[in-house]
Amino acid sequence: MSLRVSDLKVHYRTLRGDVRALDGVSFELGDAEILGLAGESGCGKTTLGKSLIRMDGRMRHVGGTVELDGTELPIGDDRRMNDFRFHEVSLVPQYSMSALNPTRKIGKMVGELLRSRGVTPDTAKLLGRLDAVGLPHEVLDRYPIELSGGMKQRMVMVVSTLLDPSLLIADEVTSALDVSTQKAVAKALAGFRDDGFVKSMIFITHDISLTYQIADTIMVMYAGKLAEKAPARTIVEAPRHPYTRMLIDSLPEVGVRHTDRRLSGIAGSPPSLLDPPAGCRFRDRCPLAFDRCAEEPPAAEVAPGHFVACWKA
Repeated sequence: MSLRVSDLKVHYRTLRGDVRALDGVSFELGDAEILGLAGESGCGKTTLGKSLIRMDGRMRHVGGTVELDGTELPIGDDRRMNDFRFHEVSLVPQYSMSALNPTRKIGKMVGELLRSRGVTPDTAKLLGRLDAVGLPHEVLDRYPIELSGGMKQRMVMVVSTLLDPSLLIADEVTSALDVSTQKAVAKALAGFRDDGFVKSMIFITHDISLTYQIADTIMVMYAGKLAEKAPARTIVEAPRHPYTRMLIDSLPEVGVRHTDRRLSGIAGSPPSLLDPPAGCRFRDRCPLAFDRCAEEPPAAEVAPGHFVACWKA
């Protein structure tokens, strides 16, 4: 087992109190598995990804544990986590196109980054990674401003995997790209796993249709909690949680006319995580809610590898 997250709780400190961004999330990620992490803005996707590598000053580890390859990660201790960052767990950040130093040529910047981690640059390995993502070797002698958005994104992906981490977290890496470039980036990410550059991956996105193309498993989050986790095909074709069904129903289908199938959104808004409601956090927006939803549903395994946090499921 590559990654095991148990009852993870992470809050944000604010002047109005703690925001319970992650409130008891548990899941496992196997070797060579790509997990797609989906849900609305504010559901806790990015917070979960950041918690696994580096918390910012507003974040507080309240409870729960994270194990990677049998070793517990000291996620609440920034200094101790430094030994694991990029060597064991690495991140392609949400705004990767702004992550490159504009004052350095890319080759010099990569060398400096590796030396800061105590690693001697391996030119042959770096050139091989460029080939893997379809970038010409000449990019190493260019400044970031000379690259297109898609090229910058792929360059950051190369840098994030040069130390062959066990876990790669890709946070909204396709959100600022056009459709054709999104496909190329997603294919390159899957190739990293297939070629053994990383052992497993968490792919964070709003786009379930894109996630479906590369993920083995999809986990849907809502208001800081797990709503449903299952094989990608099951999530798309046979979801059991009402929230997952409504997310899928809100996606357009190619070739389907508006008169044949009208798109429908999800009425209402997610609850405030400063003071989240008791019970199921989706119940005020759920068309299937009933009295028992006032109690919090556990994430029960309704089929092998299929977990749902819903009393109706």
